[in-house]
Order: sequence, then structure tokens, then C-alpha cells
Amino acid sequence: MNKIAKIASLLFVLAAILAPCAVFAQDSDADAAPVVAATSSVDLTPLYGIGAGLVLIGAAYGIGKIGANSVENMARQPEVAGKIQTAMIISAALIEGVTFFALIVCMLK
Repeated sequence: MNKIAKIASLLFVLAAILAPCAVFAQDSDADAAPVVAATSSVDLTPLYGIGAGLVLIGAAYGIGKIGANSVENMARQPEVAGKIQTAMIISAALIEGVTFFALIVCMLK
């Protein structure tokens, strides 16, 4: 991988992590009274977005590794390609299930 592609992928990952923070930003209304939770005085809302971004990055990385290794192994041993493909699909489905659960946990307060 060349240097430009590495830098571009790093910037993309950084943007994916920081983008949810802008979604949860508060309004800049000076007249609005600050909302303070009864149980906590610290607003953790931006951390939920960062957590969701990290979950998505981890899931994409995991499914990408599964796909890459599966294709490589199928190329080495074509006679077991069916078994490898079945295991790959089951593993990817399990990762997606855990990802959806983690996203729901991150988004619910």
C-alpha cells in the first residue's frame, strides 16, 4: 500500500470517529437554559457517538479480515471452498449481530 493510500485511509478513519460528535453537538442558543441530568453533571452524549463509530470500524475490520482470509484459503484449496464460504457467511452474520447490539447500546441512554 502506498503512502498516499495509508494517509487517506487514516483520515477516513479519523473522520468516521469524529463525525458522530457533530451530530450530538448542542445548539448555540445563549438564551436556552442548560439541561443538567439529575444523576450526573457531565454530558456523555458525544461519547455515545464515538462508541458507535468504534463499533462500526471494528466490525468492518473484522468482516474484511474474514473475507480476505477466506478468499485466500479458497484459492489455495478449491475443493473445500463450499465449507469455507459457509463458515465465512456464518461468522460475518455473527459479527453483524453483535455490531447491531453494540450500536443499540451506544445509542440508548
